[in-house]
Amino acid sequence: MDKVSKLAEKGIVIFSKSSCCMCYAVKVLFKDLGVTPIVYEIDQDPECREMEKALMKLGCNSPVPVVFIGGQLIGSTNEVMSLHLSGQLIPRLSHP
Repeated sequence: MDKVSKLAEKGIVIFSKSSCCMCYAVKVLFKDLGVTPIVYEIDQDPECREMEKALMKLGCNSPVPVVFIGGQLIGSTNEVMSLHLSGQLIPRLSHP
């Protein structure tokens, strides 16, 4: 879906749902790292279902949270936390 691609192009973008606890955890992680990502709450978009399908087609295990850095798909909670625990997330944040 073009809408997902356009939204994910620049900076650090998190596709989220306002009621999702895993989304909240990822947003808090970025905040604690001193990063202010663009957060797109897809449950507030009338095309929510289509956006979920588009994110899943990109290879995400779950429709949210999905993180992009510099237009590159990072993944969902597991991928973000794995990068953080291995020390690979912070370098990516400083050079998106």
